[in-house]
Amino acid sequence: MAKKGRNIQTVIEEHEASGKYITVDGIRTFALNYGRGEAVLCIHGVPTSSFLYRKILTSLAKKGYRGVSVDLPGLGLSDRPKDFDYSFSNFADFLYRASIALKLKKFHLVVHDIGGPIGFALAARHPHKIMSLTILNSWIDVVNFKKPAVMRPFEKKLLGEAELKMISHVTWPVMFKGMGVVNTSRIPIEEINTYVDLLKRNDEGKAFLKIMRNFERSREFRDLCLRAVQNVKYPVQAIWGEKDPALTVDTFGKDIQEAAGLKEIIKLPSRHLLQEEAWLAIADQIVEQAKSVHLKT
Repeated sequence: MAKKGRNIQTVIEEHEASGKYITVDGIRTFALNYGRGEAVLCIHGVPTSSFLYRKILTSLAKKGYRGVSVDLPGLGLSDRPKDFDYSFSNFADFLYRASIALKLKKFHLVVHDIGGPIGFALAARHPHKIMSLTILNSWIDVVNFKKPAVMRPFEKKLLGEAELKMISHVTWPVMFKGMGVVNTSRIPIEEINTYVDLLKRNDEGKAFLKIMRNFERSREFRDLCLRAVQNVKYPVQAIWGEKDPALTVDTFGKDIQEAAGLKEIIKLPSRHLLQEEAWLAIADQIVEQAKSVHLKT
């Protein structure tokens, strides 16, 4: 049930007040930073931001961990510079520098959507900083990755702009229900529509379109991603919203399972935005894996 007098602007103000701004490469960057203890860095995808992880970070903080999520440039409350390199590879380097600014010496890493390839690159380049890796609905074979139908319009000029314009407070709740979650009854409508305002904030989503048109597909980048999950010293797990109609567990989940040599994928009854309705189960799995790191030492 919605709180009396609460609207989208109120939700955004509460969200902003719960985080802080840091400066990375001259870019004003928003970050959520909840709790104390071992750090858990959560990387979001598109068309989302750190807002997607708010419930998981709160749960992690209650369990004695420091939950952190940074809005990637071009999304959420972070700046959207016109001359920024919106590639996965550069995002990975950006987040490394953000981790330094946030004084994260080591951290458990959680990735989702395009945050997968970005996080894999980060982990492969800086394995000494990674304590564990949790993969939520994402992909790893960037060479053979075929964008789901919902992603394809955005990569084409004019069509992408038209598709973006169609995302509104009227259409997004329908998409959110069909693609994002199984049950919206406990998610206030103003929180659902906050995603629209955080996506289009300041630049009407122009930076988002740059991201969608800049997916890395080289063999070199795929090899880098694979280095994050193969022959690594830290534990790796995959958790999937098994009803995701876009990044399906049978295709993308199995690719990651095979690449990482995982015995199983932890399946949850949700869709692509599983952090919205399965945050408790996800947080429990992150903590369980985090504790296993110390049992092996």
